[in-house]
Amino acid sequence: MGIVRAADDVEAGVVGSGGGGGGAAMTTEPLLRHCKEDDQESKIRGSPEAAASDCGSEGRPDPDAGSLRMVLLSTAVAVCGSFEFGTCVGYSAPTQSGIVDEVGLSISEFAIFGSILTIGAMVGAVTSGRLADFLGRKMAMRISATICIFGWLSIHLAKSAIMLYFGRILLGFSTGVLSYVVPVFIAEIAPKNLRGGLATSNQLLICSGSSATYIIGALVAWRNLVLVGLLPCVLLLAGLFFIPESPRWLANVGREKEFHTSLQKLRGEDADVSEEAIEIKEYIESLRGFPEARLQDLFLSKNIYAVIVGVGLMVFQQLGGINGVGFYASYIFSSAGFSGKLGTILIGIIQIPITLFGAILMDRSGRRVLLMVSASGTFLGCFLTGVSFYLKAQGLFPEWVPTLALSGILVYIGAFSIGMGPVPWVVMSEIFSINMKAIGGSLVTLVSWLGSFAISYSFSFLMDWSSAGTFFMFSAASLVTVLFVVKLVPETKGRTLEEIQDSLNTRR
Repeated sequence: MGIVRAADDVEAGVVGSGGGGGGAAMTTEPLLRHCKEDDQESKIRGSPEAAASDCGSEGRPDPDAGSLRMVLLSTAVAVCGSFEFGTCVGYSAPTQSGIVDEVGLSISEFAIFGSILTIGAMVGAVTSGRLADFLGRKMAMRISATICIFGWLSIHLAKSAIMLYFGRILLGFSTGVLSYVVPVFIAEIAPKNLRGGLATSNQLLICSGSSATYIIGALVAWRNLVLVGLLPCVLLLAGLFFIPESPRWLANVGREKEFHTSLQKLRGEDADVSEEAIEIKEYIESLRGFPEARLQDLFLSKNIYAVIVGVGLMVFQQLGGINGVGFYASYIFSSAGFSGKLGTILIGIIQIPITLFGAILMDRSGRRVLLMVSASGTFLGCFLTGVSFYLKAQGLFPEWVPTLALSGILVYIGAFSIGMGPVPWVVMSEIFSINMKAIGGSLVTLVSWLGSFAISYSFSFLMDWSSAGTFFMFSAASLVTVLFVVKLVPETKGRTLEEIQDSLNTRR
């Protein structure tokens, strides 16, 4: 591969940075110190002697056994952006009737309101890498939170469709940036053995945000629901003052003193970070030897397999219908004869624990198993929902229709939250080679938002065409997803970047 390895333990856990156009900027990766023993992850570090044996005869403290307080605090602050993401996505589901009645939107106008978020998100996604590289991870999050505040205020004060659209576009741009920067920042500071779990906290907080809007939106007016979106913005802006910038980004831009200070904070005051600092700097120097990546390079034989896996997972994630269900949950329940408010509350209740369960399983069962189980569950959920609407259209067993619809949607949301929600983003962050991470990640993110727009905008029209047919199509897409995972998606659990790339090379 032509890669100069600075350390076996310096491993990629997330897409690098870059826009959706020409060249890619420097990629970034998690910060991990290198211990020489191969079995370091399986050791029990319960004493100073054990810690010393883990890192060699000199007894240097192992960062994994050191303080994780700052890592966890930094992650907690960053995922306020994920929570904000969730509130933006979930906002339209419980507010449809209120907005339509008060502002006087038609079905097509509300469809635009729901889907225009993704237009802004596409712009945010293709500019997020450049923004994060030029200004830093923290500043990118700070700018996103500020823009979000203006977006929410625009919606709160809206008297017409134009103001609603304007606010929604601002929210979309911010979520596009946050969907990229938050997992990048987390993966750059996460220890290898916690990478999957901490990365999944991003999806957990997205689900928490959408759940909060579902539950609270059923109880308050749509203008007041804006406060749920404003709160994480304020917390993110405040929390960023108390956490360090990404050490890898600081090293990459040549801010030596701040680089060492940030690394020391993340690894603990008593940790010896000298070896890791050297490894990081050597690794960055090795990256500078790569030629500037171009969009067309993604389609070379050495990169096309990663593109197929990354883009394929995002396409199937969207074809499964998640944004249609998420944006129009209340409408779906009402159409099936069930309470829209109660249905959205139930969705909010089940999302969080199931996503948390998936985060626990991420580094235990592996990515492929979670994807296959999840896609099988979304197939079942969509099929049950489709059957309920078919029975309603045929006038058969009307007493079963609401129960089947509720059961189907809850099964679908639960299954999606455990795998098809978080895992494609984790896999996408792991499968691109170092010099292609930025541009590959931008392409995959853009495809995800394009799919989101297509599904969210067309969903209302599909439901008018055939409610049963819509969900049967989603269930068929879930079946194809299972086959796609079985045939093409590699297992990346517990592997370094180099090991993942070696595995991909053998499959080309």
